Amino acid sequence: MLEKLVRLGYATKGAVYGLIGILALETAFGVGGKTTDSSGALLTIASQPFGKFLLIVIAIGLAGYAIWRLIETFIDPENKGTDAKGIGARIGYLSSGIAYSALSIEAASLALRANRSSGNGNSTADWTARVMAQPFGRWLVGLAGAIAIGVGLYLMYKAYKVKFRRKMDLSELSTEQEKLLVQVCRFGVAARGLVFMAIGFFILQAAYQVDPNEVRGLDGVLQAFAAQPFGKVLLAFVALGLVAYAIYLLVQARYLRLKADEVEDDIESKIPFR
Repeated sequence: MLEKLVRLGYATKGAVYGLIGILALETAFGVGGKTTDSSGALLTIASQPFGKFLLIVIAIGLAGYAIWRLIETFIDPENKGTDAKGIGARIGYLSSGIAYSALSIEAASLALRANRSSGNGNSTADWTARVMAQPFGRWLVGLAGAIAIGVGLYLMYKAYKVKFRRKMDLSELSTEQEKLLVQVCRFGVAARGLVFMAIGFFILQAAYQVDPNEVRGLDGVLQAFAAQPFGKVLLAFVALGLVAYAIYLLVQARYLRLKADEVEDDIESKIPFR
């Protein structure tokens, strides 16, 4: 049961990123669309026929993904350990678990109410302003920017070395299919790395200028790409990368080697009564 929920989580996360990429592609080619983030993608889904049903499925899937990230943090099924590298990986899992728990709650809340408004202002800037108001807040914001850039560089390295390949069982595919799929996944992971680096750059800029409004999320980064010389080409390139990243997540949903069943059995064995 846990494994199915986790795989649904990867698939729903992929669906959200795929929609973001498709909307950005439409913008780049001037056929509608918009540059948006995960919250905006949920709002787009909410406005579609059967939108509430889809949001409920997404909420359940993202909850499963978040649960797995928290399991990876505290139970450590992959034996990351407690050295510096292992702790770093587990902190990353914890951050991801918290973020996707919040997104799952957002999807569920949107499904259960008629409100389709996204007019919450720049919540990222609001949070940055609160952090900056604290002692050493500017330095904390700068550290967050440096970490985001570091994550982006790691994702680039991960794509270059194809480090994700060892976690997937692609044995049922032909050699040609596997090569093609791996290259698509590499492009997707690298594109997400580029986005992380851009987000980190804007966070650092906010810290340097002491201006929280300089911080940009995924939607703001896509808008910034579009505003550059040859912006439509750059936006289309990044949008294709996000679609490729969505495919990577769908591939993980199908072929990722999971130890979810082992974890579930271990948890059940520790329940004092059943």
